Amino acid sequence: MGQRIHFVIDPQGWCCMGLIVFVWLYNTVFIPKVILFPHYEEGNISVVAVLCFYFCSLFCIGSLLRVSVANPGKLPENPKIPITEREYWELCNKCNMMRPKRSHHCSRCGHCVRRMDHHCPWINNCVGEDNHWLFLQLCFYTQILSSYTLILDFCHYYYFLPLKKDNGDVFVFRHELALLRISAFMGLIILGGISRLFYTQLMGIFTDTTSIEKMSNCCEDISRPRKPWQQTFSEVFGTHWKILWFIPFRQRQPLRDPYHFANRV
Repeated sequence: MGQRIHFVIDPQGWCCMGLIVFVWLYNTVFIPKVILFPHYEEGNISVVAVLCFYFCSLFCIGSLLRVSVANPGKLPENPKIPITEREYWELCNKCNMMRPKRSHHCSRCGHCVRRMDHHCPWINNCVGEDNHWLFLQLCFYTQILSSYTLILDFCHYYYFLPLKKDNGDVFVFRHELALLRISAFMGLIILGGISRLFYTQLMGIFTDTTSIEKMSNCCEDISRPRKPWQQTFSEVFGTHWKILWFIPFRQRQPLRDPYHFANRV
């Protein structure tokens, strides 16, 4: 989307991200075959329900792939520091490079990231200033897709009319109960974990603090005015248009100078 791909070489991150892709692929393939398409053919659900499921699935995998290869805000090796902003920079004691305040050195990636929130192995990337908005979208659409899947699993047994067609020779219908139980189990696990993470991320944006700052309590001595929530969210997503906060297939434009944090220090 107009930016260079940021690729992290980390086998552990590859395994974690591969597991997420497997869960997404499992539900995207088997849920339509077992529930959506059969009930749509018999008139139990409308085409809108089918399209909504695929839209949620598309936005979920789109935000996952984009946040995993997006540059989180990696600092260049020799950054040019304007004279008027030198007081807002500091020296990193790990890579011995100058960096703007509120940056953090990621030991797994081996470089400093502007306004780093944390390193997430599930996306095999850091969550920083330039890809935080994509991480929020990933959490949001993962919750939507997991909730939608659980609702379909429940309605298939307790609400929808029994299917009239006999598809005993098809693998997915022969193992229907086992497939849906696996789907429901994965949905509950992911929904529980992502909901807690999403809530933590929202509270961090409301208070304008990162997860690293919360753990180190470094913001207690920083005096800064509390910003309106619309402003903090607009800074994270790069736009004041709230409808664009939900679209991962776009390019983010920062609303503030990336190196100047005068209102935070």
